[in-house]
Amino acid sequence: MSRNQDLSTLLRARTPLLLVDSADENGVIEGFRHAIAQCLRPFWRWSITGGLERLDLDLDDDGDESMREAPDASMSLQAIKRTPVAGVYLLLDFQPYLRYPMTLRLLREIVQRQESAEHTLVLVGAGIELPGELAAVATRFEFALPDKEALAAMLREEAFRYSRDHGGRRVEVDAEAARAIVRNLVGLALEDARRIARKLIYDDGAITAADLPELARAKHALLDRNGLLHFEYETAQFANVGGLARLKQWIAQRRAAFLGEKQTVRLDPPKGVLLLGVQGCGKSLAAKATAGGFGVPLVRLDFGTLYNKYHGETERNLREALRSAELLAPCVLWIDEIEKALSTSGDDGGVSRRVLGYLLTWMAERKAPVFLVATANEVHQLPAELLRKGRFDETFFVDLPDAPTRVDVFRLHLAQRSLDPAAFDLDALAAASDGYSGAEIEQIVVAALYAAAAAKQDAPTQAQLLAECAATRPLSVLMAEKVAGLRAWARGRTVPAG
Repeated sequence: MSRNQDLSTLLRARTPLLLVDSADENGVIEGFRHAIAQCLRPFWRWSITGGLERLDLDLDDDGDESMREAPDASMSLQAIKRTPVAGVYLLLDFQPYLRYPMTLRLLREIVQRQESAEHTLVLVGAGIELPGELAAVATRFEFALPDKEALAAMLREEAFRYSRDHGGRRVEVDAEAARAIVRNLVGLALEDARRIARKLIYDDGAITAADLPELARAKHALLDRNGLLHFEYETAQFANVGGLARLKQWIAQRRAAFLGEKQTVRLDPPKGVLLLGVQGCGKSLAAKATAGGFGVPLVRLDFGTLYNKYHGETERNLREALRSAELLAPCVLWIDEIEKALSTSGDDGGVSRRVLGYLLTWMAERKAPVFLVATANEVHQLPAELLRKGRFDETFFVDLPDAPTRVDVFRLHLAQRSLDPAAFDLDALAAASDGYSGAEIEQIVVAALYAAAAAKQDAPTQAQLLAECAATRPLSVLMAEKVAGLRAWARGRTVPAG
């Protein structure tokens, strides 16, 4: 059953109170126009500036003045209550008036049909909070968002508009980029999607892959108004990640299925991976590179922003954050150091346990293409429920880099700092950095650059890099027992990422 049919059913059933949480008033009005056509009831709109206005008839200035002369909320409700013919009334921006006893009383009497016809009142606005006595009788309704076909048609309309406004100049269209833009606009109301598409087209008169990062930023700004998700503007490419050959291959094999591209074999879309490993070995970089590998936005869920001292607020924040992630889909959702967020050993009144339960339910039941990447350092703090097979598609272990990987890491960090890797003996550097993580190798390069600057040199020497290797005590030495225990646990339980 379509959403319009659902709405028509509610109107035919004379539902007393509907709540539509939306800022798109024009879209809501059009949706009700279509539904009203099937149930043939008078259709009215109320606003503080215009009072009550009939929308299903073309009235001239003399038509039904008795209903238009009362913009005051209480007077308008009294007029509705006196009207003998049951109608549908959209009340726009009505929430501020719900705190007045007279207005609230009139609303309740109309809803309870006390000396009133079987009217349907519809509260329309963003973030409406109802008093308890109304919340118990209200029915929430959510209009379906436009599908890919509707968004593609809108994109063509905006390209035509641009051509018309610029003397017939055609918009340069990259067909693959246009399909990606439509795919990434899914989850937005039509008018929000139109504003973004119009900006992308009017910026340069073209639709190209270069528009995708700006689209992702604009979409995130629209959907995550509470700031519960952090948008990662720069996602790494796997080419900039040393090692992790198995993880790279795994992502590449699943890219088409995740993006919904046609396959010769029917494949279930991938859901997510858990990255365990030694600190500093590239788990966070791998999470960022996963988004780059899929070619989708990356958003990070920081559980520190979710927790709230008030009962139930933490769980509500998590629901809103996950819903925002679904609306941003397709995307990669990154939860860093998940063991700290979901540890159930502390005394927090059961909040962590409820948060874990909701997250596990969402992981199992979500339909939107949201790929979850969770990273963890302390595997023993992870709840057993999270580790069982089926929660994640795979659990990868990011180990200390071996010698060939260390060569790659040195090459990458030298090149990123405009140094020629060919000018150094990378094999000797790799041998001198045995047991070092990728982050520690990066700091060796940084420290050697400081040494070169202090010596008034243009670039560090091989000797300075080797000296920094010798002066550094890696984590694998400082916490040898802990690192060895983690590596031993992962052996046979996880898939090596490298």
